[in-house]
Amino acid sequence: MQAPPSHRRTRLFLIVVLAFSLWLSASGTIAAPPASCDRTGQEIRTLYETNLETLSLSKQRHYTQRLYRITGDPDYLPWNLRYARRLLGELRVDIAGLKLPGYALRQSRDVVEDYASRTEKQRARKKMLGEWGEIAYAKNLAFRLVQARYYGLLNETFLPDYERALAYLASVDFRSFLSDPDVIRVYAPQVANQLYYLHELGVSDLRGPVLAAFRDLYPPARDGALSRAEYRNKIYGMTHFVIAASRYYQQPVERREFDWVLEDFEKNLESILRRTKEDIYTEVALSFLLAGEEDHAAVERIRQELRGVYDPEARMIPSETGKTGSLAAGEHRNVLAIMLFCWPEQLHDGPDLSGLIPRRSQ
Repeated sequence: MQAPPSHRRTRLFLIVVLAFSLWLSASGTIAAPPASCDRTGQEIRTLYETNLETLSLSKQRHYTQRLYRITGDPDYLPWNLRYARRLLGELRVDIAGLKLPGYALRQSRDVVEDYASRTEKQRARKKMLGEWGEIAYAKNLAFRLVQARYYGLLNETFLPDYERALAYLASVDFRSFLSDPDVIRVYAPQVANQLYYLHELGVSDLRGPVLAAFRDLYPPARDGALSRAEYRNKIYGMTHFVIAASRYYQQPVERREFDWVLEDFEKNLESILRRTKEDIYTEVALSFLLAGEEDHAAVERIRQELRGVYDPEARMIPSETGKTGSLAAGEHRNVLAIMLFCWPEQLHDGPDLSGLIPRRSQ
């Protein structure tokens, strides 16, 4: 019996995607640069795209999702498909697990136990998360659900009974967690992320109280009294309020909504360059770009700063200690640099993968 035309088309498309994915692995390249991509950005991009297979799946997702959003290039879809298939499997386990008493707390304890503790910042975060019951699991679940939503997969077709996971998140006291000063002090970027995940998912809108708590903790007048780590946490958190509001580079933001952030960056740019690091001040520039401030002097000033630290032999932005050896360790700051040097006229949603994954595909 011949398969229906819709099934044949789906199979053919998946075969094409798989063949293309295999070609990517063999050729070690992805896409031509956008017209606005300057030499520095393209050199970094070429390095990473010829070595994507050496990165973990999560870093492949992080890189190619962002490159898709600034280019709209379908060449990045196979990498996102790999991640999305694993994501669906993980979420189905969560949805089933949430039927069981104590599941979330057990998962949370495992998250805390496995949390890295190499640096002082990691140890502080691990200790903090250990004091908040199920939050460590709940925040990870929110992240996964948001990724499924961005991919067009958060529905009954791909995740039957997905609303059980949303109902669970609605039962968690995120307001107390996200507005707690002791949490914000060590976790500001993640606080911003979680705030907008919950809003994206329709679970809760805590922007008012959480933004107020952040601004109460970090008024501009206190900048001079902050340690280096605290100042970095503050600025990094501020960039993430903007970036998270853009749905992570899928859409621009309104400048007036984030005047308090951008005015702070304008007044303190040289201090930010001196007291933070490449990841953070690059996100400062991206915050201006997301607000439609492409011609702002801060954007070019930060591009100049990055060009000054760029290592042309390694074709990377090195760490603040000058290290360039690990592509994986440098992926975050280098994909940010690519975005800054290759910023487009238009951002792209998604990618929507709902037409590329069969129902209940593993």
